[in-house]
Amino acid sequence: MANKIIFMGTPLFAVPILKSLYQNGFPISVVYTQPPQKSQRGQKINKSPIQGISETLNIDFRTPQTLKDSNEEYEFLKELNADLAIVVAYGQIIPKNFLNLTKKGFINIHGSILPKWRGAAPIQRSIMNRDDETGISIMKIVEELDSGPVGNIYKMKLEHNDNALEVSEKLSLLAAEKILDNIDDILDDKIKFIDQDHSKATYAKKIDKSEGNINWNDNALNIIGKINGLFPLPGAFFNFKGERYKILKADLGNGIGKVGEVINNNLEIACINSQSIKILEIQRQGKKPQKIGEFMLGSRIKKGSMINNV
Repeated sequence: MANKIIFMGTPLFAVPILKSLYQNGFPISVVYTQPPQKSQRGQKINKSPIQGISETLNIDFRTPQTLKDSNEEYEFLKELNADLAIVVAYGQIIPKNFLNLTKKGFINIHGSILPKWRGAAPIQRSIMNRDDETGISIMKIVEELDSGPVGNIYKMKLEHNDNALEVSEKLSLLAAEKILDNIDDILDDKIKFIDQDHSKATYAKKIDKSEGNINWNDNALNIIGKINGLFPLPGAFFNFKGERYKILKADLGNGIGKVGEVINNNLEIACINSQSIKILEIQRQGKKPQKIGEFMLGSRIKKGSMINNV
């Protein structure tokens, strides 16, 4: 009899992994994903990317508001008697009493090299921290967040100009490839799950929009790390004359000036320690993204302007 697999996930990051399982013949009995969300003005209902692909592939899916104290979902999964659950950025805590409802447990694909960057925003935090590498960890879920034993880790080098969107896409494709062998090995009890060194754990807390506010008294590399780590959302920004400007792409400069000073006509801005950053792409509040050459043609931000957004 074929193995039964549960898949739990919500964002775009999880889509290539679910597609890979489906296309390679793994029997997905049911998908769990976050319920559709109303847009800000309530005019539109937005399904999660995983709900969308589940509908396309004709896989049964469920969208409970919460699993906590949900007797209906508990009984459904108990009756299903599945072999394994694969969890990828589901966005809900899975209650302790659910974790025994599959024969081989609940496996999480986490976007960091555990025990570093447990939590909600591992990719963004890794880039903002200017780490040299990141990766995916395939681990068993236990009650405490991202602290379960790890079966396999696959690493990837981080380049200084990689942004969170690019890294997320690369890690998702890496996971989509590697999970295939891991599932077979888990089902056959061929993977050894090893406890994490909890003393080395760091936490990747959820990103707050206010973190995008650029402090020009910071190191230029840290500012670029913030720009890349927060791309595309919520984005790194500065304010000038009452308007917000989101920096989409930037690189190290070599100009010198007062902290927060625009030091040339290509929007190069001085930071501390005789450093600067060159803005390459920018988005003015309420406008479309622009390359810096196009943006500067009509901009009020000129050489000599001071951007004291601290």
